[in-house]
Amino acid sequence: MHIATGAELDSQNDAYYATYYLGLLKPFSERDHQPTDPRVSNMQDMMAYLLGVPCEERRPNVVIADKTRTIAERYVCIATQSTPQCKYWNNPRGWPTLIEHLKTLGYRVLCIDRDKQYGNADYMNFMPEGAEDFTGNRPLQERMSLLHHADFFIGLGSGLSWLAWAAGTPVIMISGFSHPSTESRTPYRVINFHGCNSCFNDTTAEFNSENFGWCPRRFDKPQPFQCTAVITPEFVMRVVDKLIAERGLAQTF
Repeated sequence: MHIATGAELDSQNDAYYATYYLGLLKPFSERDHQPTDPRVSNMQDMMAYLLGVPCEERRPNVVIADKTRTIAERYVCIATQSTPQCKYWNNPRGWPTLIEHLKTLGYRVLCIDRDKQYGNADYMNFMPEGAEDFTGNRPLQERMSLLHHADFFIGLGSGLSWLAWAAGTPVIMISGFSHPSTESRTPYRVINFHGCNSCFNDTTAEFNSENFGWCPRRFDKPQPFQCTAVITPEFVMRVVDKLIAERGLAQTF
């Protein structure tokens, strides 16, 4: 992603003295345009290196245009879809069991993914049973309005988790594909280090975004995507209960 198109820059040459192209560039060993290997740097730090500014976590100042509460009941938002299969929560008991737990706590559970189902011929992922369907290609402002009033958000190491974090919503992030140091910091990160993990940060492998089933260490072994298959719903439920306790949410029911 870059901050301006070539056509925009060509038409406004006098207005700019520098152009920055922000993104993770492949091959990751490329050093002409990115100062360090993105596999060993926090994603925000990568941008700081590119821009030549100090590395620190910076929450963007997003503007939520409409803060009207449209759902009276207490609710949480979830996002279960991602781009490659390795980012998914690949425990078959995961989402349905977690959603049932959230409902016993008195929450409505809104699925705010763009796609109700996503994948390819080998892997197809559906909106989990028990969630309310708020999917669709909706404006990010609409998503932020929902997130603004959610008690918390549960998602993967993908875009909606970053959006929830930017909107100030507490984030429970379920990910084994990336090391916790990769994304924005949250005290409610869920990873199981007793299984295969952090392949994205492995400098002996380079993430192939064109291969939906990319699993560099276990593609020819039993249980591919072990990193999240070994994350049990009970593990995530304990993190949910911890968040509720620490933020004093239980007393609101």
